[in-house]
Amino acid sequence: MLTFNNIRHFPECNRILLQAKQFICLRPHHALAEYISNYNITFPTKTLMPEGFTIMPSGCATLTISCDGQNLNMELDGPTSRPYVANDLALPEILITIEFKPAGLYALTSIPQNELADSTIPFADANPHLAAQISNLVETAETILGLAEGLDMLLLSNMRAAFHPQLALAFWNIKQLAGNAPIKMLSAETCYSERQLNRIFTQYVGVGTKAFSRLIRVNNAFKLLQKPASSVSLVSDFAGYHDLSHFVRDFKLVCDMTPQEFRNNMSDFYINPTKF
Repeated sequence: MLTFNNIRHFPECNRILLQAKQFICLRPHHALAEYISNYNITFPTKTLMPEGFTIMPSGCATLTISCDGQNLNMELDGPTSRPYVANDLALPEILITIEFKPAGLYALTSIPQNELADSTIPFADANPHLAAQISNLVETAETILGLAEGLDMLLLSNMRAAFHPQLALAFWNIKQLAGNAPIKMLSAETCYSERQLNRIFTQYVGVGTKAFSRLIRVNNAFKLLQKPASSVSLVSDFAGYHDLSHFVRDFKLVCDMTPQEFRNNMSDFYINPTKF
């Protein structure tokens, strides 16, 4: 079974997004870049993963694989539109997460994402064949590179749907305008009515067009709020809000807390900087 010592011997520096003694965050194969943001391989400690830390919403799904040396468990967290608390009391020996980009899980499972949004299911319920293959890979991998390349191969061979081209265009526009793209503009750019576009977002992403744009704005605010020199008012401006009260209202709607409450307790939250 892999141990944290394997991290030191990972040879492909161009794949490394983040690295420390107990964890490594890797880019997937370039052919998976539209679907997956990263693989995280972690050897957990109480310091690294304290009890009760909160996963902040991103509109994305995550496959979590945990192994205690004897038992292997795989859970699929659907696209998140609200925060949830990770409450595992027993730390596994190894924790692997596959972090999907928006609509990435739909391409792998063809399951309408609104059916999975803000819920957790055994991964075997979504794709039993792939679950068995990943389980075997994790149990037999001798190096982290071997694990990453094995995940690349399995995920590439199991992708069921091409990425929706008009959805990709909508994503590009939303990202370019930091979540402030008018819905009418997205409708015109994609040649879909606002209602049709919202239906596509709900099916592929798990939330509607407006809700997804709000998640982008709030995730941009997360990054800015981590900079002590940026006041909440300044973060509101940079996030594209015309008034502070609107920003606070949106932030509280998504996160169940105010921006200042988030800033006061940042060490209690997990935010993936590679999602968008």
